[in-house]
Amino acid sequence: MSDSRVQGAASGRGSGGRRRAWSELLAGRVRRQERSPGRGQELQESAVLLLRSHLDWSHLLLEVEGPPHKKLCLGSWIDHDVPEACTHLSSSLIGSALRDHASLLGVPVAVLSSQMVASSIVRICEAEAEHAHRALLDSVQRKKLSSLIEIAQYLLAHSMFSRLSFCQELWKVQNSLLLEALWHLHVQNIVSLQELLESHADLQATVAWLFRNLRLLCEQIEASCQHTDIARAMLSDFVQMFVSNGFQKNSDLRRNVQPGQMPQVAVAVLERMLILALEALGAGLQEESPTHKAVSCWFSVFSIHTFCRTISTDSLKKFFSHTLTQILTYKPVLRVSDAVQMQREWSFARTHPLLTSVYRRLFVIVSPEELISHLQEVLETHEVNWQHVLSCVSTLVICLPEAQQLVNDWVARLLARAFESCDLDSMVTAFLVVRQAALEGPSVFLSYADWFQASFGSAKGYHGCSKKALVFLFKFLSDLVPFEAPRYMQVHILHPPLVPSKYRSLLTDYITLAKTRLADLKVSIENLGLYEDLSSARDVTESQPHSQAPQDVEKALLVFEHTGKIPVAVLEASIFRRPYYLSHFLPALLTPRVLPRVPDTRVAFIESLKRADKIPPSLYSTYRQACSAAEREKPEDAAPGMKVEPGHVEEPLELLTIALGELRAAMTDPVQYDVLSAQIAVISERVGSVLGLSEDRGSFEASKIQLSVLAPELEQQEQKVVDLLLTSFCQNLMAASSFAPPDRQGPWASRFVMTMCERTLLPAVLTRLCQLLHRQGPSLSASHVLGLAALAVHLGESRSALPEVHMGPPAPARGLSIPEFFNSLLTCGTAESSLLCLNHVMFCTAVYLQAL
Repeated sequence: MSDSRVQGAASGRGSGGRRRAWSELLAGRVRRQERSPGRGQELQESAVLLLRSHLDWSHLLLEVEGPPHKKLCLGSWIDHDVPEACTHLSSSLIGSALRDHASLLGVPVAVLSSQMVASSIVRICEAEAEHAHRALLDSVQRKKLSSLIEIAQYLLAHSMFSRLSFCQELWKVQNSLLLEALWHLHVQNIVSLQELLESHADLQATVAWLFRNLRLLCEQIEASCQHTDIARAMLSDFVQMFVSNGFQKNSDLRRNVQPGQMPQVAVAVLERMLILALEALGAGLQEESPTHKAVSCWFSVFSIHTFCRTISTDSLKKFFSHTLTQILTYKPVLRVSDAVQMQREWSFARTHPLLTSVYRRLFVIVSPEELISHLQEVLETHEVNWQHVLSCVSTLVICLPEAQQLVNDWVARLLARAFESCDLDSMVTAFLVVRQAALEGPSVFLSYADWFQASFGSAKGYHGCSKKALVFLFKFLSDLVPFEAPRYMQVHILHPPLVPSKYRSLLTDYITLAKTRLADLKVSIENLGLYEDLSSARDVTESQPHSQAPQDVEKALLVFEHTGKIPVAVLEASIFRRPYYLSHFLPALLTPRVLPRVPDTRVAFIESLKRADKIPPSLYSTYRQACSAAEREKPEDAAPGMKVEPGHVEEPLELLTIALGELRAAMTDPVQYDVLSAQIAVISERVGSVLGLSEDRGSFEASKIQLSVLAPELEQQEQKVVDLLLTSFCQNLMAASSFAPPDRQGPWASRFVMTMCERTLLPAVLTRLCQLLHRQGPSLSASHVLGLAALAVHLGESRSALPEVHMGPPAPARGLSIPEFFNSLLTCGTAESSLLCLNHVMFCTAVYLQAL
């Protein structure tokens, strides 16, 4: 045996020459390794160095898809069951690699890390070819970005990441970034949006980039239902940041930023987004168009819920006031003369719903008094867009219950200032505001005729202090004549200002000028209806005497039936307004028909006029001959006096039905004053369209309503409208009562009832109630009984503003108030009618008790 073999054999034996087992040999090896503690660490570092030398730096931070960081974790090398541990080791490996590479390049590791993360974000955003037209990531991009953010958080935690350098790198590639990627960086505390925006020195470029991306975001939110929660959270965060920075009293100025730059960026972006929306509204929007959806999305940020109590009330109020100012002063190209001519098109119901929705949201945070003050300040200090100002006034009186008195007080102050110093601007503002508010109907504001008469029809008027004030008033009214709508000149002529006799020439000069203008428009004062109130005088295309004459005839017949005498209005018209009387009233009265065997009211009235020499003999003779001819040509199956109803256009009625349905849908929360008031305003406008009423439909003055209880009848169209309104009221009352008791339902019911109390509509409503309670009372359902009872209560509450009701025959000694009118209808002659009366009394009692 050789020496080496002897030594090897000896080494395998113990001290006694015994051969050792493998376990003993291995144990000895382990003991030797323990005596060399640095050797394992050296092997690990050698392995890491080998891996670093083969890494692809251009794709290092993007190798994150698949199972958690499988590639970066090198699962064949480190086998961990817990993904979080794998993530940590991957980030540790990348951090170590970055530190080594930075050392080789001679640059700070934080700078290199920032560059690598920025480059990786660009690669993620550019994964989609159409990224330039998007602001949101897709699901794959979102997953990759999430993994990258985890690595960036590790680098931040180990002081291996420079936020400033990172922001600078992002601005270099700003056009390749998607807005959602930056938002995730903000949410995950990598770099805040404010820090990112402040790091860019070019303010205009920053504003332009933000504006473009916010616009894309709004378009994507409404265009796709995917990831809507993320998109809306993004929009909310951006708006909150802009408001908190742009509308605080003491803005925080950050390092390396020009003083005031961040507030300027915030305000500029918000203004550009609002201008974009206003331009789109001005150009006209199709409801389903992408632009309409984007504008709707941006306007939604003005909801108080957007800010979630993260913004102080002062900042929010400042932002809302600034926004309102911007709307009111947007493109002030309309002149006062344009506003005088066009303001009827700017009522609440005719204004774009998106614009009125913004007004309503802005009204939430600012008190009504502050709104009026702000409106006055803007009008005094800026050139304004009259369309926006007047549509804002309409929305104000519709949606805020205190607005009527506040607007009245505001107008009073304007008129006092105007006549005190001959201030034309204050005078113009006062008249435009009053006329705009009057367009919304008597449920929210006085009619123009009522206001004009109250302001100038007595010795206490604003114009009564001096000749200078009188001259100022009539010069103003005269300057308006070329632009006025006929109904306003008719008000001025037939309800003129009170003028001392020595200054009567001022009034007569104006009346001559106004009548000349009316003649040019082919509207004559002489052709006004006998009972036509000037608040409901129609425009040139609507104010045709032949359309008013049949209504005057019906009203004259009611008065004659009640009194047995020729109405005073008819006698006066036969003398002072003879052209209308001869050309329109008498032809409407003397319509040929088959005369009844028993003379009716019309026959008796005609004979009374003939005996009073108020009908020319030739006209009366022609009428009798035509009636005789109608008798000879009468079809055998025709009933005497039968009339063929003319056809009616159904489209306005369908629009009214739709509006009533939308009100019913809004009854899920009956205390939403602005929402319900806005919808009731739309209903009022639709009612006017169906019945041909004017925009300035006033409340009643000291007039009275004549009703025939024996044979109450309505025209077909009137009955359809009234039935729709009564049915809607009853249904809405039941719907609202399922959510809240009557005393907690808000004022919607009173507003709805006031819509039915307009001059032309109230007689039709009362006539229909006569029909229902006399003819169908016992057969009415419980919901209709309760609804009509509630209607009676609300009408009773408004008794001071409503006229007396005169019913005949037989004629009562005096007129009846509305409650007395209902009592006269609810007689207890039968068991059925007694039950109806009992239901009515029980419900009214319950309503009154709850209202106390």
